[in-house]
Amino acid sequence: MQITLSTTKKEKPQAEQLEFGKQFTDHMFIMDYTQGQGWHDPRIVPYQPLSLEPSAMIFHYGQSVFEGLKAYATPEDEIILFRPEKNFQRLNSSNSRLCIPDIDVDFALKALKTLISVDKDWIPQAEGTSLYIRPFIIATEPYLGVSPSEKYQFIIIMSPVGSYYKEGIHPVKIAVESAFTRAVNGGTGEAKTGGNYASSLKAQEVSEKMGYAQVLWLDGVEKKYIEEVGSMNVFFKINGEIITPALNGSILPGITRDSIIELLKHWGLPCRKDASRWRKFMKPIN
Repeated sequence: MQITLSTTKKEKPQAEQLEFGKQFTDHMFIMDYTQGQGWHDPRIVPYQPLSLEPSAMIFHYGQSVFEGLKAYATPEDEIILFRPEKNFQRLNSSNSRLCIPDIDVDFALKALKTLISVDKDWIPQAEGTSLYIRPFIIATEPYLGVSPSEKYQFIIIMSPVGSYYKEGIHPVKIAVESAFTRAVNGGTGEAKTGGNYASSLKAQEVSEKMGYAQVLWLDGVEKKYIEEVGSMNVFFKINGEIITPALNGSILPGITRDSIIELLKHWGLPCRKDASRWRKFMKPIN
């Protein structure tokens, strides 16, 4: 892996100035894919704009996947990650759905750890802060034809962040979405791809104008089964039982979701994965 260090360091924001996804560290990781050659030329370089042709397939056919995870600084000045291999395994699941070549999970994790070590001074220390990590893959072949690209870039960028929501680490208001559909079984709902989020923007815009922080999605067929919230999976506690919607092909298999289920098992608490009819507990948008 080639490492080119930046000669110009950016000013790091103070903890109270952190906004989610607004500031980025000094360096980024890039690796290229060419059909017949595979993944090649892994490198860490200064954070910089990408150079792509206007005909690059990502702009026209949306062939992209991404992940999101965080690095934390402990009081003992250690750097820790939370189940990062799960993120890269899920990235490969998304790759499969979008006809993108798999990455080597072990190498991706090594690349990430190396990038973090280069930019470790960017990890904020204040309570409730972390270093957000965004691995993503885009189709880069210059071709206007509806088919899988023959060229890709795998990129990792990082951003020091506070809370995702302006409310901070507190309960947020969510509204049931009964008009728009984000995904259905057989679509790309279980893949972490940009198109899923683009299709959710209108409902999010409407809900924000009504004072809600997020949308809770119903199934796309009958509009009565709860699926997930726009930025997270969802759990309910009803009569002492914890219930979460089942993974049915339209729901993202969240790593936090899986971790909660494992913790509930460890604690001996009843947990059921089901498509559930609890719309009456929410306030619809209409």
